[in-house]
Amino acid sequence: MTSPSTEQPIYSSFSCDLGILYSWVLMLFIHELPGDELLSDSFPYKEIHNGVLWEVEGKWVVQGAVDVNIGANPSAEGGDEDEGVDDQVTKVVDIVDTFRLQEQPPFDKKQFVAYIKKYIKLLTPKLEGESQEVFKKNIEGATKYLLSKLSDLQFFVGESMHDDSSLVFAYYKDGATDPTFLYFAHGLKEVKC
Repeated sequence: MTSPSTEQPIYSSFSCDLGILYSWVLMLFIHELPGDELLSDSFPYKEIHNGVLWEVEGKWVVQGAVDVNIGANPSAEGGDEDEGVDDQVTKVVDIVDTFRLQEQPPFDKKQFVAYIKKYIKLLTPKLEGESQEVFKKNIEGATKYLLSKLSDLQFFVGESMHDDSSLVFAYYKDGATDPTFLYFAHGLKEVKC
C-alpha cells in the first residue's frame, strides 16, 4: 500500500456518515472489527515491521480562541495587552481529537500479551490470502517491538470503546514534543468517502 498524499488539508471531522462532500476523494481507515474511524489519508503514515504497524506523526494543536489581526496597533495607543474576551483555549492532539479516540489505562506486560493473543485470534480469520500470511509471519516481531516500548506507550481505542477494538498506541520519540502513533495496519479497512 502506498503512503497517502501529504498535500491534503486536515479538517476537524472526517465522518463519511455526515454526508460532507469535498473536492477530492477522502480515504478513511476504519477498524475491521467494530468499524471505528481511526485514521484518514490526510495523515501520512510509514510502514514498519514489514507492514504490520503503521507509524503516524501526531501534532499538538490549539483549539478555541482565534486571533484575528484587523490592523490595529494597540501598543501605539498605550495598551500592550488585549483586553478582549477571555476565550477558552485548549491544546489537543490532532489525531485523538479528529477521530475521537478514547484513552485507556496502561497495560502491564501480562495484560498486553493477553490482549494481543485475543486480537490475533479475532483478526486473523477476517484477513484473506497474502494479507493473512504477512500478518501471521510478522505479528510476533511487531509485538516484541511494542513490548519493548510498553512503559512509554499511551493506549487509545476508537469512539465506540468496543471490547474487540484495535488499540492505537502513542509514544514520544526521544526529544519529540509531538506524539507518534502506531496502528495495526491489517486491522484497518480502507473506505472511500
